[in-house]
This record gives sequence, C-alpha cells and structure tokens, in this order.
Amino acid sequence: MTEQRLFPKPHSARDITPFSSARQAWFWFVRCQTARIEGARVVADAGEVVRPCDPDDVYNAVMRLKKAGILGDRHLQVLEYFGLVEREPESRDPRERDKGDLWQQALDALENVLVTRGIVKRGEDESFHHEDVAVELGGDLSPCGM
Repeated sequence: MTEQRLFPKPHSARDITPFSSARQAWFWFVRCQTARIEGARVVADAGEVVRPCDPDDVYNAVMRLKKAGILGDRHLQVLEYFGLVEREPESRDPRERDKGDLWQQALDALENVLVTRGIVKRGEDESFHHEDVAVELGGDLSPCGM
C-alpha cells in the first residue's frame, strides 16, 4: 500500500468561515462542481468568503460514508439531484417524501463527519443565499436516473 502524503494548506490572512450545516456545505460543493464542469478553475481563497476546506473535502467525506456502508446509491442519487436543482426535497409532496428521508439521513451522517473535521460549526448563521449574488446553472439537470 502506498504511503499517503499530506500537504498542509496555507492559512489565509482573511477570516475563515465554517459552514453552518452539512446542507450549506453540500450546496456549496455542488455549485463548485458545476463551475468546474463548465470550465472554471476553483482557486482557494478567491471567493468573498474563505472556507475551511476545498470542495473535494466534502466529496471525499461523502465517498468515505459510502465506502463505510453508511450511505447507499439512493442517498447519492438524492444528494446529486437536489444539489443540482438547489433545493431540498419537499416533505409535503408524497412523491418526494421517501427522497426527503434519504436526504435527511445523508445530511445527518455528513454533518457528523464535517463537524469533526471543523468544516461545519453548528449554531452559526445559515445565510446561504445572498440576494446580491445570482448564479445561473447550465447543463443537463436530469433527475440522475431516479
């Protein structure tokens, strides 16, 4: 087995703002991935808010939960689809009730990991959407085989 080499990330001179929830971290990750797919280069410390991780850290946390058997394929499908459409499943809609349960299970498991790693700090203000920032998504937003 190869030895894993870890390189410490340089500390930002600006204040680092952890996410207030796994939900917020997940939607941020999906936006970063969408930007990457559309050709943007994700650069650390380039945004208005400095985060305590890279988008890949959120992805790796989800993949570790999958590998451990905590999350299944259906969890990943629900995370992917609702991440792309930037909303949570609607619990009042009978067609989305089961997806809502999967969404909540996945985010609960992810939040525990992200809190441990210092990426999420519970109790912070969850002001995810900013009125002065508009993001237009493009590409295929198919329901991921659901």
